[in-house]
Amino acid sequence: MLAVIDYGMGNLHSVSKALERIGYDYKVTSDKEDLQQADGLILPGVGAFPDAMKELQRLGLDSAICHLVQEGKPLLGICLGMQLLFEESEEGGIHKGLSLLKGRVCRFPGKTAQGERYKVPHMGWNRLKLHQPDHPVLEGVKGGYTYFVHSYYVTELAEEDLIASALYFERVPAIVGRANVLGTQFHPEKSGPTGMALLVNFCRLCTGVKAG
Repeated sequence: MLAVIDYGMGNLHSVSKALERIGYDYKVTSDKEDLQQADGLILPGVGAFPDAMKELQRLGLDSAICHLVQEGKPLLGICLGMQLLFEESEEGGIHKGLSLLKGRVCRFPGKTAQGERYKVPHMGWNRLKLHQPDHPVLEGVKGGYTYFVHSYYVTELAEEDLIASALYFERVPAIVGRANVLGTQFHPEKSGPTGMALLVNFCRLCTGVKAG
């Protein structure tokens, strides 16, 4: 069973429907006992970083997630959920994250070094560049396009934690991970066959089976 963490700021419906399509049991929950019993955790996220951290802290889920990750529980952060895995964000001031990965979340500058302006948020389909093509989460994935919608992106991350990137005027860490912690800046549940393959691979890493 996968636990989809409900802290009031995730796109729970689309993630849940994606898990149903690929045949994995799941539970949408904020109950710490459910998280303990789950084979793996999914942390979705839509909205602002400081609000998300405030809700995780209010529910006591920040410490629960970190404790379970330290015990070896697999965790996948999606979009804002991925950003929460890092040390801090500059959104709305400087705010501490879960610090499960090294890095800082910064706003797209909206202007290149040459003075060319570009739209923020980054919204649309971008091709993945694979930096660790042999990573288990990329099994059967040769690249492809995934769907992004975000105004902030991760900087200063450890290069060994970069699994795949995309280009939107800046290098955007698209898939990140270290040991049992993984994150996607894009929405895999909205990213067609490539995104669904990534979800299948994560669920298989959690449960040991390819489909429920």
